[in-house]
Amino acid sequence: MSASLSRPRVGVWLIGARGSVATTVVTGCAAVTAGLHPPTGMVSETPAFTDSGLPALSDLVFGGHDTLDCPLPKRAETLTAGGVLPPGIAPAVASELVAADREIRPGGPTPGDTRSEAELITAFADDIRDFVHRHDLERAVVVNVASTEPASQGPDAPLPASTLYALAALRAGCPYVNFTPSEGMHHPVAAREADRSGLPHAGRDGKTGQTLLRAVLGPMFAQRALRVRAWSGTNLLGGGDGAALADPAAAAAKNAGKERVLADTLGTVPEGEVHIDDVPALGDWKTAWDHIAFDGFLGTRMILQTIWQGCDSALAAPLVLDLARLTARAHEAGLSGPLGALGFYFKDPVGDGPPGLSEQYEELVRFGRSLGQAAGEGPGVRAGEQTWPVEQTDASGEAL
Repeated sequence: MSASLSRPRVGVWLIGARGSVATTVVTGCAAVTAGLHPPTGMVSETPAFTDSGLPALSDLVFGGHDTLDCPLPKRAETLTAGGVLPPGIAPAVASELVAADREIRPGGPTPGDTRSEAELITAFADDIRDFVHRHDLERAVVVNVASTEPASQGPDAPLPASTLYALAALRAGCPYVNFTPSEGMHHPVAAREADRSGLPHAGRDGKTGQTLLRAVLGPMFAQRALRVRAWSGTNLLGGGDGAALADPAAAAAKNAGKERVLADTLGTVPEGEVHIDDVPALGDWKTAWDHIAFDGFLGTRMILQTIWQGCDSALAAPLVLDLARLTARAHEAGLSGPLGALGFYFKDPVGDGPPGLSEQYEELVRFGRSLGQAAGEGPGVRAGEQTWPVEQTDASGEAL
């Protein structure tokens, strides 16, 4: 048997599997594997992680849930027309896109769906287990890259879809990563199950643009003892995210992570807000502007302004691949609970860790080194074969 055939394969189950980020993830992984493009933006492909024991990109198998029915090859065509994907890449990896699209199952709940929360969780978990077993995968990581949900409506509200998917991941015995601001594993019901499961998880809200810059600039002001008086920002974006964040409740969930970065790095919350405007004409591109008012020596008042223009999908996709590989390896090594060392990737990270990007990177490198030193596969459980008792409960605490 060849070395490539003997290596265990790892599943990446994407929630929002037909969205822009997921399509860019699948397309990019195939393109890098085929040598069509370098792994630009993938920290896990840098020399610091060569000996971390991460699964190879060629060993990743994709599937997922989505409520949309646009096939991945068609979605890739749209992203190519919008300048997100380079010309010629989607046709070159068409077979990989078709294969991933065959593994996408209907998500929910959708309008008119009469299934209970328990039935939805069971159905989603069964889909993941079936994916793992049909492909004889060693394990699978569930990654939420769906559109942002409105903030939770309180303890008596129905479980948000992101939490249903998170519970399904736990039920299927899979590590979970929340790349969105949605509640997911943060909901008390899911948090309790995560504690009981012994599975690793990471999140929340990928740090791709404006907040990435804030995580660099915040420590700069603090370390230079410059007093920040106000920090205001504006985001102009289109695409699915722009439409989702036009909802004030969804925008509030998104902005909470941006504000946390400033509070953690500055030690205080300056005046100012972040405004998010939906501009459909921008498509998958966005512009983020920050206006920072600060005091220097003898109270001299100064201003720093930044402009960030980029493509969210292209910024997010390499991070999603990093997170899937690192989380899969953590599971293989027998780690459990919140993976605080992955805070480098998130606005609102779980677990303990430093807030500044430089310190977060150093911790990530140490984490990668520790993964490489982990002997064997550790006590991790094969995905889909988790045997811990699962007693799902609804928002009121009743058993599902």
